Amino acid sequence: MVVLWLLGTLLCQVWSSAETHQKEEELQLQAVYPWRKHSSGIVRVKRDWIIPPIRVLENSKQVPEDLVQIKSDKIFTGEVIYKLEGPGVDQEPKNLFEIDDKTGVIRSKRPLDREKHNSFTLKAFALSPSGERLENPTTIEIVVLDQNDNRPAFTQKQFEGTVSEFSVPGTSVMSVLATDADDPMTENAALSYSIISQESIPASAVTKTMFGINNQTGAIYTRDVGLDREVVKSFRLKLQVADMGGMGLTSEGVAVIHVSDINNNAPQFSPYRVMAVENRQDYEIGRVNVTDKDDRGTGNWEAKYSIINDLNRNFAINTDPFTNQGVLTVVKALDYETQHEYVLILSVENLNPLSTKAPNLPVSTATVTVTVVNENEAPHFREDPLQIVVPESVVPGTLLKANIAYDPDHSDLRYEISRDPEKWLDIDRNTGDISARRTFNMRSPHVKNNIYTAVVKVTDAGGVSSTATLEIMLKETNDFPPLLYPLSGTVCRDAAEKNSGLVLSAVDEDFPPHAAPFTFEIPDDMSTNWTVIQVNSTHALLQPLVDLEVGEYAVTMLVSDSGSPVLSAYAQVNVTVCICDSYGDCKSEVAAIFGSSVGISFIALIIIMASIALLLLLLLLAVAVTSCGRRHHIKKGTGLLVGDSEDDIRDNVLNYDEQGGGEEDENAFNIDMLWNPHDAPSTPGSYCPVSGYPRGKQPLRKDAPHNLPSPTYPRRPPADPSDIEDYINDGLEAADHDPNVPPYDTALIYDYEGEGSLAGSLSSIASGSSDEDQDYDYLNDWGPRFQKLANMYDPR
Repeated sequence: MVVLWLLGTLLCQVWSSAETHQKEEELQLQAVYPWRKHSSGIVRVKRDWIIPPIRVLENSKQVPEDLVQIKSDKIFTGEVIYKLEGPGVDQEPKNLFEIDDKTGVIRSKRPLDREKHNSFTLKAFALSPSGERLENPTTIEIVVLDQNDNRPAFTQKQFEGTVSEFSVPGTSVMSVLATDADDPMTENAALSYSIISQESIPASAVTKTMFGINNQTGAIYTRDVGLDREVVKSFRLKLQVADMGGMGLTSEGVAVIHVSDINNNAPQFSPYRVMAVENRQDYEIGRVNVTDKDDRGTGNWEAKYSIINDLNRNFAINTDPFTNQGVLTVVKALDYETQHEYVLILSVENLNPLSTKAPNLPVSTATVTVTVVNENEAPHFREDPLQIVVPESVVPGTLLKANIAYDPDHSDLRYEISRDPEKWLDIDRNTGDISARRTFNMRSPHVKNNIYTAVVKVTDAGGVSSTATLEIMLKETNDFPPLLYPLSGTVCRDAAEKNSGLVLSAVDEDFPPHAAPFTFEIPDDMSTNWTVIQVNSTHALLQPLVDLEVGEYAVTMLVSDSGSPVLSAYAQVNVTVCICDSYGDCKSEVAAIFGSSVGISFIALIIIMASIALLLLLLLLAVAVTSCGRRHHIKKGTGLLVGDSEDDIRDNVLNYDEQGGGEEDENAFNIDMLWNPHDAPSTPGSYCPVSGYPRGKQPLRKDAPHNLPSPTYPRRPPADPSDIEDYINDGLEAADHDPNVPPYDTALIYDYEGEGSLAGSLSSIASGSSDEDQDYDYLNDWGPRFQKLANMYDPR
C-alpha cells in the first residue's frame, strides 16, 4: 500500500465504513497503511485515505523544497521505483516538480507563480525494477498560496466624464475601475480608491474641492456648488488605488470631467442697415451678428432668428451653422417703383429653450433697414410658357397671340422669334403680335405630343432682354380621306352560306378622332349581288348575297372616316369568286373540275382529254405538211431534195425564238396573240395557216415585263454554210436584248452541230431545179439517221 510521509503539518482525514471522524496527526514522519494484503494475494480495501492538498507558498526562495514523500509497503519485499506525472513534471509547465525515484520524496524545483498556475494535480506511481506497477496511481494535489506580489492597475489610462454646470452636490458624474492580479479571495486584491488632487481648466478657475469618490466602488460625484461652464470648462482629477484595503500596493490614474453647458445666456445683437437691388430674389442682402456665452456649436449657443413685421414675406432670415450669424435674404423680388425702403425688426433666441437657472432677461431684438436700389429691369412676359391652341389647318396670316410682354421701366420693346424650326410663325417686331406664316403639319418631327415649341425674345431700349417658350397645341383636323385595302381578293362561291367573305379595312393619315371608326358601304345601285357587314371599327366583311358564277367581279365600295367633317372615298374591289375546299382555300382549275358534281369519272375524263389532244396534234401535223411547205418533184441523179421552186427554201422557215428554257420554262406556252389572222396580207407565202402568225411577226406574252421595242434579228441565213455559226450568234445576241419574247430568264439554245456534216449543207439544195426524177438510192448508204427518209422516197 501507499505510505504518505508528510513534511511539516500533515492533516489526514480517515473515513471508516462504520463511522466518520477526523483527527490531527502529529507533525512527524509516519506510515499510513490503508490497504492490507492477505495470504491469498488479493488486496482488500479496508479504508481510504483522503489526502488534503499540499499548500505551497508562491515565490518561495527555498528551492528546491521537499513537499511530500510517498512509500509503498512493497519496499519490504523488494526494491521499489517511484515515478511522478502531470502538469509541472512532464507536461507544461514542465520542470516545476520532481520525485526521488528511490525515496519517493516530491520536491519543487523552482519558485511558483500563483497568477500563472494556482494549483497542480499530479499522479504518483510505485513500480518494480522491471517496470511492473506495484500500486494503483496516487493523486497528489498541490495548491499554490497567494502573496501580494501584484499592484492594482486602472483599466484606462484616462477616464472621461461630463457633468452639467450648476449641478447640485451629490450628482453622480462617472465611475472608475481598477483590477488586481492577486487572489480576489484574499486581502491582496481588496482595492480602495481615492482622489489625490484636483486641477481646473482654465487653471485656478476653481480652488475648492468639487468632487469626491467612493473608495470601494470608484464612483465620482459632486461635493460642492459653483460649477459654471462660462468660468471653468473642465477638471482634471488625479486618482489612486491601493490593495490590502488601502494599506498595500498602490497605482495612480487620471479622470477628466468636462462641464457641460446649459442655456443660461440669451443671445444679443445690435441694429443694422443693408441694401437690396430690385427685381432680384433668393439672394443674400446682409448678415447680423449675435453674442452668446454658452457652449459654441451646441443648441444652447445656436441662434434662431425671425422677422417680426414682414407681413408680405418678402424677406427671410436663416442661421449660418458655422458662424451663428443671421443671413438675411430677399425671397420675393422688390420693386423700387412701388417701395423704396423697408424697416425690419428681427428677434433672436436659442435653438434650445433657456434654463430656469438663466437670468430672466427679455428677448433680444434688432432693427434692420433695407434700402431698395433701382436698376434697369428686364421685360416681363405675361406668361411663360406662352400657350396657344390652334387647328393644324390654320389659315396663313391668322393672329395667334397678342400683348405677350411688358416693361416695368416703360421703355420701347423689340420682339423676335429666336427659335422656329419649321418657320411656321411670324411676329410683329414692335407689337409682339404672333401670327401663322403657313399651315401647320402635325406630322412634323418637331411636333411632340401635338405640341410645337418655339422661343420668343423681347429686348428693351437698354439692351436687356428676356425669352419665353411658345407652346402651340395643334388640334387635329380631318385632312385625308380613308383609303380602302385590299383592292383585290378571293371569295368562295358559297360564301353567303358559310358567312365568309373578303375582309376589308382602311388606312387614314389623320390622327384620332378623325380616323377610325370607319364606315363601309356599297352604293345602292351596286348592291344587288353583294353586301358589306361591319365587323368592328376598322374592318368589314364583303360577301355575295347569292351564289355567283366562278369568275371575276368588280365591286364599288364607299369608305368614310369619323372626322368632322366626314371624308369619304370610293374604291373598286376586284373580287375573284372561286370554288373553295373544306379549308376555305380556292381550288385549282383541275381540282375544281374534279370536285364538281358532273357525273363523269376521273379516268374517263383523262381519256377524253388525251384523245382530244392527240387529234389536235394530228390535225396540226397534217396542215403543216400540206400548207406550210411546197411539194417538190424529185428526179433521179439531180441531188438531194432538189425541187422546181425558184425560191430559197430558207425563206419558208418560221423564227419563233422560243428555243431554250428547258423543262422549267412553262411560260413559253402562255402566248397571247396580238395579231388577228383576218388582217393577214393577201400576198402568197406571207403567213402560215397552221399557226396564223405573219411571217416575221413575233408573238408576245401577257407576262412580258414591258412592251419595249425589240432588237433587229438577222432575217435570212447566209448562203455559205460556214457563216451559219455567225448567223446563230447574231440571233442569240439579239434575243438576249429582247425584253418582249419568252423565256425571259434563260438563254436561247440553237441546235447548231458545227461544220463538216457528211450530209452537206442545206445551201446545196438548188432553188431552180427542174422537175426531173432523181435517184434517192444513195440515202440507204447514209446510215440509220436517213433510213426513214430513204424509205419515204423509195420508188418501190
